[in-house]
Amino acid sequence: MALEVLLVEDNAGDVRLTQEAFREANMSIRFHVACDGVEAMAFLRREGAHKNAPRPDLVLLDLNLPRMDGREVLARIKQDEDLKSIPTVILTTSEADVDVAKSYQLQANCYLTKPVQLDAFESLVKSINEFWLIKAKLPRRRQDV
Repeated sequence: MALEVLLVEDNAGDVRLTQEAFREANMSIRFHVACDGVEAMAFLRREGAHKNAPRPDLVLLDLNLPRMDGREVLARIKQDEDLKSIPTVILTTSEADVDVAKSYQLQANCYLTKPVQLDAFESLVKSINEFWLIKAKLPRRRQDV
């Protein structure tokens, strides 16, 4: 069974790098991308153009997004009874202590800082795959209703 991953990222270069690194690490991943927080919530709630979207097994969430930032997306995910069990990993460039603290306060499952170097980024993606998609036991997806 394919693993569903939602990447919420507005930087096209980071989207491409992340997709390529995950493709190398795990061919069974079906990758979905939302370019801002509003689109991410529409995808997760299966609204509008996303009415047939699958429920993700994992959300990779950037903090600095247009229209609705990642902190608000995280807060909405964790306040929603239907979504809060989806592991949500913050994957951002921010190393600010306030962002780390706020993310965990909002119940992020993990906070990771994107490395600048390509090989370090690829290594980080492999470790995300290894832990979250191979070793960790994820909640079973309910059948789409």
